[in-house]
Amino acid sequence: MWKIKDLLNEYDLKATRYENKGKAIIIDTNQGKYVIKKKTDNNIFKYLNARSFTYYPKKLGEDDEYTLTEYIDSVDMPIEQQMVDLIELVALLHNKTTFYKEVDLDDYKETYENLNQDIDYLKHYYDDLIRVIETKIYMSPSEYLLARNITQIYKSLFYCKEQLDKWYDIVKEKRKQRFVVLHNNLELGHFIRGKYPYLISWDKAKIDIPIYDLYNIYQKYYYDFDFESIFQIYQTNYPLLEEEKILFFILISLPDKLTYQSNEYETVKKWSKQIDKIYKTGSYVSFKHSKAEKQKTN
Repeated sequence: MWKIKDLLNEYDLKATRYENKGKAIIIDTNQGKYVIKKKTDNNIFKYLNARSFTYYPKKLGEDDEYTLTEYIDSVDMPIEQQMVDLIELVALLHNKTTFYKEVDLDDYKETYENLNQDIDYLKHYYDDLIRVIETKIYMSPSEYLLARNITQIYKSLFYCKEQLDKWYDIVKEKRKQRFVVLHNNLELGHFIRGKYPYLISWDKAKIDIPIYDLYNIYQKYYYDFDFESIFQIYQTNYPLLEEEKILFFILISLPDKLTYQSNEYETVKKWSKQIDKIYKTGSYVSFKHSKAEKQKTN
């Protein structure tokens, strides 16, 4: 706490109130509100500034342990509008920070082999699980739930396998790959709409291919929003390449590993949600493919 007070004193700020909010401390002072966070080694902001992306709270000062930033007052708005604004800002982030890097076939091959192993592992896992369940005279509710839906799980795995081969056929002829700055910690709580839209909590930001920010949003919010609309907004502002779309659909279609919980109630509850995600994703992916086929024929 003394370190924080010393940092505030450097800027003639006198704290009147402290509020812990996640990893940040919101401080009321004689000159308004500020935010203090533990200092990180993340130099991503220098790169963002160089690429003219400035939609994050400005750093006002720091010492060897803490960073002092401006506090952004958030405007109340419907959650649906927050998501629209968030996805538009992410598309802008990717647009501003895009660059191409030369890669060799081994880079693609590693991705291909790792995903292939994941798919094969899940296939064997569910083969073993359903084999044991089918020997039961009386199935538990969770076992019955899995037995009823195992076909959809296999269908998702087959789709992933088939699309992975298609993806590899495309990328093995390419020697350049598109990279962007990923926020890598996207959620509605890390989006603020003040005078301008802002993203906060950049601690996990990194350089990678653009689909992973979309993937993280899907994993968190597939149940709460119409992802077709979200995806279309992103595509309008930052169209994914064909191989990026394929890889994105593979990642969201890969089924979760259903594991037993502490009791039968919790197992059924969790498995129901995970299986619902498999069906929802399958419907979304099928819709996207059928839509793409119609566009090709027109």
